[in-house]
Amino acid sequence: MKHTISALVKNRVGVVADVTDVFKRNGVNFKSISCAETEEFDVSRLVITVENHDAQLEKVLDEVRLLDSIAELDDLSRKEFVDREMALIKVGFTRETMTQVMQIFEVFRANVIGMGQETISVEITGDEDKVDGLIKMLRPHGIRSLCRTGVVALKRGDE
Repeated sequence: MKHTISALVKNRVGVVADVTDVFKRNGVNFKSISCAETEEFDVSRLVITVENHDAQLEKVLDEVRLLDSIAELDDLSRKEFVDREMALIKVGFTRETMTQVMQIFEVFRANVIGMGQETISVEITGDEDKVDGLIKMLRPHGIRSLCRTGVVALKRGDE
């Protein structure tokens, strides 16, 4: 099962390393990790996604909760939440494939952000399946470079 973990942490040096160390000691690998300031400059939101570590995860989360830098910790997988990921992709094209590549961008609502003589760069924002879908469709055209943000997530509603 995929788990999306959201933590509000003190915005200070080493907090991400402290949290990731707990996962490392327990043999839990990340699918994605992202961290940035929230509306409060001294608090950051750390979002970690993991898969296939159901047995170890409760132990890991209990250990993370004990860290003094953690203000709040939630496994959003047990709640209603919204998540997004952003990716920048540079893909090759030729005169013959340009129309097909542009149609793929249109279907996935990807925005062109740069263009060279042989490559075109796009950005896409959406859930993980949407980003994965675009990547899958572009692979035959030759992805030259790819960068993903990792998942960001918030609980739905007023909570």
